Amino acid sequence: MATREPNERLASLHRETGWTLRQLAQWVNRIGTERGTPTRYQQPSAHQWLNGHMPKESTRPLILEALARKLDRPITHAEAGFPPPASQSGDTGTAEALIDLGTADMLPGRRSILGAVSLFSVALTIPDWPDVVGRMESVQSGATMRIGMAEVDLVVEMTDQLNEIYNKRGGRTSRPMAAAFLANTVASYLRADASEEVRKAMMTAAAFLCYITGWMAVDEGLHGVAQKYYTKALELAGASSDYLTYCHVLRGMSVQAADLGHGAPATRLANAAAAAAPMTGPLMRAFMAGQQAHSFALSGDRTAALRSLRETERAMDAAGSGKVQLGGYTLATLAYHTAQVRYSLGDVTGSVNSLEMHFQLRAPTDSRVTELRFRSMLAERQLELGHLELACGTWSQVLEKHPGIQSGAVDEFVANISRRLQPYRSSPVAREVYERALPSVSR
Repeated sequence: MATREPNERLASLHRETGWTLRQLAQWVNRIGTERGTPTRYQQPSAHQWLNGHMPKESTRPLILEALARKLDRPITHAEAGFPPPASQSGDTGTAEALIDLGTADMLPGRRSILGAVSLFSVALTIPDWPDVVGRMESVQSGATMRIGMAEVDLVVEMTDQLNEIYNKRGGRTSRPMAAAFLANTVASYLRADASEEVRKAMMTAAAFLCYITGWMAVDEGLHGVAQKYYTKALELAGASSDYLTYCHVLRGMSVQAADLGHGAPATRLANAAAAAAPMTGPLMRAFMAGQQAHSFALSGDRTAALRSLRETERAMDAAGSGKVQLGGYTLATLAYHTAQVRYSLGDVTGSVNSLEMHFQLRAPTDSRVTELRFRSMLAERQLELGHLELACGTWSQVLEKHPGIQSGAVDEFVANISRRLQPYRSSPVAREVYERALPSVSR
């Protein structure tokens, strides 16, 4: 589809970025590659877009995301002079939306389609707490069953089991199961007849399951899919008036953004999540402040990062280190956050020391997936300091445990081993690890 009139809205946004036409095309290509559907646009294509030639429907989200990242604000289709996407032609209820999302996610053939359109958005619209409280549609209408606390307990127990499978095996193993349970069981519970107490408890349980499923999608590198689950989790938490779960999900979204290197949205989400901390105990304050510290450091705000880190330490002291902490936040997690703050602020040696402390403090029951991710991180930073043999020893531990893990994030770290060690193949130690890593990459 094309029009003879220039797209003045898109041209105005382009002028605001300060980019050349070539830079606009390059950013669109970069985001296309990130999404898993590489594009090869050049300056003439960008010139045509501004002159009124409508980009392909699959290209429009890439343009919007590029503009949003540069301007640090959401850019809608209408603001860019584009028609609304076909996916916005109707409004489905929360239960129906979960069925659609879960069904698409649990079937192998459709999961490949989801992966192709999975793009992390720095400009994702987050439903505000006042907007989602009590906003969910009535789920009793036309119900054919009535549920009680037994069904709520089932969802909670299944969520715990699925999370345990993820921690032991990774997202590729656990996420199809979680998606199927959401679509086939939880969605029907959300539409069933129930008392007000049970209805709210079920929405809270469903919210946390959506959050865990989104976390699994992050592990697979399907960041746009993860954001869909996270947004549903926010809606369900708001509908059940569960502010703490709402803030818990926002914190998880900040972790996702930070791990992708997006400092500004990570900070924005971490600050929004921490809004609940003053009204809660030290466990929640530590849980939130640790993520704030990482986000501030990633954004280059040294003062705020160190302040938040001290706040986390004080909260952990107040909570008592012998207790099981909220969301798995333990002294080991604090050491990890300290490592991330130090690394983001340029202290590689301090980061390595903190990661080593993390592994001294880890419990044997902690997640195997995060263990391999963090060990890979440690090896890369050891190599960055020139400690080749230490790095190879750490990578050897990763390669030993990697075959039992189905994790996209771990696979990506392992795939980088041979690339990082290639310049050091003259060393027998490095060559041995390099050769061990090659079969793991192609598995």
